[in-house]
Amino acid sequence: MVNTTGTAPEQKKLISVKPIYIALAVILVVALLGGAVWGIIWLARTQAAAIEAVRDVLLIALALESCLFGVVLLFMLLMIIRLVNMLEFEIKPILEKTNETVGTIRGTTTFVSKNVVKPVTEARVHVAGIRQALKSLFGNPRNNIPR
Repeated sequence: MVNTTGTAPEQKKLISVKPIYIALAVILVVALLGGAVWGIIWLARTQAAAIEAVRDVLLIALALESCLFGVVLLFMLLMIIRLVNMLEFEIKPILEKTNETVGTIRGTTTFVSKNVVKPVTEARVHVAGIRQALKSLFGNPRNNIPR
């Protein structure tokens, strides 16, 4: 759209974050991580049995997650095999037929060019030459007609 008012188009303003907010966020993250480490160490000293139970549950969850990833990877491998199979047995023949069709069209256009277009062009050239010769000999017939 054309700007008809003559003023410059509005530019997007960048939101600037003050350095104090960045420093506060970094301090907060470090404090949370420190608190988490301290809490884990305190629980390990006072509640060893509970920590062992949580550890065992998390190990079982990791094992199940690994099994799930294995199944997903097998599924992806099967999908890739199907894709390669489709490319080889479905799309490759289509491309070969298309290439054959392009070759046929190329031959047809060459034939039409040699046997139709070239003779017609040569005939038009000869007719134009004869017409120009007649104009040179007898003058322009349109100018000879009385009005």
